[in-house]
Amino acid sequence: MVTKTRGKFDEFEGTITVAENIADSKAEATIKAASINTGNEDRDAHVRGDDFFSVEQYPELTFSATSFDVDETGNVTVTGDLTIKGTTKPVTLNVEAEGLAEDPFGNTRFGFEAATKINRTDFGIDFNAPLKTGGVLVSEEIKIELEISAIKQ
Repeated sequence: MVTKTRGKFDEFEGTITVAENIADSKAEATIKAASINTGNEDRDAHVRGDDFFSVEQYPELTFSATSFDVDETGNVTVTGDLTIKGTTKPVTLNVEAEGLAEDPFGNTRFGFEAATKINRTDFGIDFNAPLKTGGVLVSEEIKIELEISAIKQ
């Protein structure tokens, strides 16, 4: 690989239900695969195609939390099932709280970040191309980073 390519999904929705006992909390998310945006339309079209997301056949990526954990030092992890291209695998997100406050519109907001890494080939995304200098074009390891602002309902 030569450089990192960053991308984001522009269409998504999710819900988080925080229980008094954090272990009883729930979280669900749905992401529109065709909303991938890497800042390059040709690359985005390729990523939407069969070499990567196959958005015609698999229009959504989903996440469903299966457990929440807070360790003795206050570190939070959320484990759940991530589905990409019809393949579901467990992933664990490391969560970092950013804050809780009332916004200018009277909503209670909770901000947090979460991160994990996956191997894209585990989800059937195995396209690659060799480089003349050695190595390959696309890394198997994908970093997933979430920046979330949730509104209390």
